[in-house]
Amino acid sequence: MTALLELKDIRRSYPSGDGKVDVLKGITLDIHAGEMVAIVGASGSGKSTLMNILGCLDKPTSGSYRVAGIDISTLNGDALARLRREHFGFIFQRYHLLSHLTAAQNVEVPAVYAGVERKARLARAKELLARLGLGERMAYPPSQLSGGQQQRVSIARALMNGGQVILADEPTGALDSHSGEEVMAILHQLRDRGHTVIIVTHDAEIAAQAERVIEIRDGEIIKNPPFAKQNNAPEKISTGSEPGNWRQFSGRFQEALMMAWRAMAANKMRTLLTMLGIIIGIASVVSIVVVGDAAKQLVLADIRAIGTNTIDVYPGKDFGDDDPQYQQALKYDDMVAIQKQPWVRSATPSVSQNLRLRSGNIDVAASANGVSGQYFNVYGMTFSEGSTFNSEQEKGRAQVVVLDSNTRRQLFPNKAQVTGEVILVGNMPATVIGVAEEKQSMFGSSKILRVWLPYPTLSARVLGQSWLNSITVRVNEGYSSEQAEQQLTRLLSLRHGKKDFFTWNMDGVLKTAEKTTRTLQLFLTLVAVISLLVGGIGVMNIMLVSVTERTREIGIRMAVGARASDVLAQFLIEAVLVCLVGGALGVALSMAIAFTLQLFLPGWEIGFSPVALLTAFICSTFTGVLFGWLPARNAARLDPVDALARE
Repeated sequence: MTALLELKDIRRSYPSGDGKVDVLKGITLDIHAGEMVAIVGASGSGKSTLMNILGCLDKPTSGSYRVAGIDISTLNGDALARLRREHFGFIFQRYHLLSHLTAAQNVEVPAVYAGVERKARLARAKELLARLGLGERMAYPPSQLSGGQQQRVSIARALMNGGQVILADEPTGALDSHSGEEVMAILHQLRDRGHTVIIVTHDAEIAAQAERVIEIRDGEIIKNPPFAKQNNAPEKISTGSEPGNWRQFSGRFQEALMMAWRAMAANKMRTLLTMLGIIIGIASVVSIVVVGDAAKQLVLADIRAIGTNTIDVYPGKDFGDDDPQYQQALKYDDMVAIQKQPWVRSATPSVSQNLRLRSGNIDVAASANGVSGQYFNVYGMTFSEGSTFNSEQEKGRAQVVVLDSNTRRQLFPNKAQVTGEVILVGNMPATVIGVAEEKQSMFGSSKILRVWLPYPTLSARVLGQSWLNSITVRVNEGYSSEQAEQQLTRLLSLRHGKKDFFTWNMDGVLKTAEKTTRTLQLFLTLVAVISLLVGGIGVMNIMLVSVTERTREIGIRMAVGARASDVLAQFLIEAVLVCLVGGALGVALSMAIAFTLQLFLPGWEIGFSPVALLTAFICSTFTGVLFGWLPARNAARLDPVDALARE
């Protein structure tokens, strides 16, 4: 009759210094289906090592081990995990229950790795616990159960996926006599139901209850009675490959996510400290991006307020060029020709000179500018009082003037309305027809006193010049200011027969400001990313410590059938989950920072774009994967025997 478990000349040695230690020395043993076997021996005799090989937790150094005729040396890690999960059940002396799970959840663990649906495995766990007298203790954690109750939970877990072969390592060693008798009675019941029960013990009284007692000493079997009972052929054991459908993958991911969440919830303080670096890093990145964008928009708005999409034309080769041959380069006819271009929204000439202004006994210096009525439209200026001059006033060289708010305050400090008042501009009397609104910007307001008169008035009546100091052009919306500047240069060059002027494009200032603010924002973002990387390193360190602290838990999971990929997924998901929750808290913190800043800086328009939020969560996920991979890989590579032995 073929044995269920066949060991032939099994040897197991471990490296020790420069040599090796032989623990098992040529073990040959057959165990049949439905048999109750006790393996006895003193401490250090090799019985626990033999049990680990029988349970496929360890592999022999040499020799042959067959399970239902299948040589386990031909199986990979996943196939061995499946064998442990679906056909072996382990009962440990120290119970090896997961402290952060309830009794029912501990029993469910093997079925989780087997891909059993939640409802079905919960019903199975309740049934097993009820059968073992723990129906009312299902929701209790191990810390609230007695030793005997914990061992019964361990037995229920061993039976979760069938447990054709039960491996009990000193099942009564940590129990009182009464609890020990209850556990042995359960093992006898399992044998009677057709389970193969293998007990590893040093207690002769426990061993005597088995049908066959195998004694081992110094790694060799010294007593091995023959198997006399005739049973049916052993149940066929499957070690085929895992089904790879999407539903099973989705179920494994959900369970890994749930187990990761439970592990995090069980260690709240450690989880919070792990998140802290991520929270600060994400908050820094998002705050700098959001607040930096608000600052950039404020800067650009102030630059646009100065008058963007405008081109200034000056005589000469560059600023400060006072060569007499260029002084009279720009004429009024040039401005008229420019106004006829399709890409021009408006254009205004300008002549200027510093003059004295007088009103009553007040005498101040100011910049007098001769412009057209379009000037204020070109620069987008508004009026707090009155309005600009019209075309009739321009043609008639009317003696009218527009003041800025600084000049109004200087000349008429105590008057509510100043339109209609007369002042002297140089030696020419002029009637005030309007007050231009002072533009507030983060660059500050000009403290120079300025007044504006019709261009013909200032040219003919005050200065006596026929040329222009400059022409300002506002480009139509939808036209490229760069192309407009090229066409403007071509037009005036053809009119003059040479290039005796130069242009100043305000959009160049805007682009320079955009580039500068973008560079500064990038620099600050990189600084914040460094803090995020520091947080990620903190996650990796804590997760590495977590792997060390939870080594025994990893061993338990592998013993009940977890694949290396399951352990890898759980720890990787934990790292990603920590970073995602930390990222969410970081975004919340950055929102709080932004809204607090808005209270103190009401002019700032702070908004959270979906791109910034999405980027934050992508960064969190990437950080979790990047810095969680090494700890997760280390956990997945642990040897189950070594992990179980770790306290």
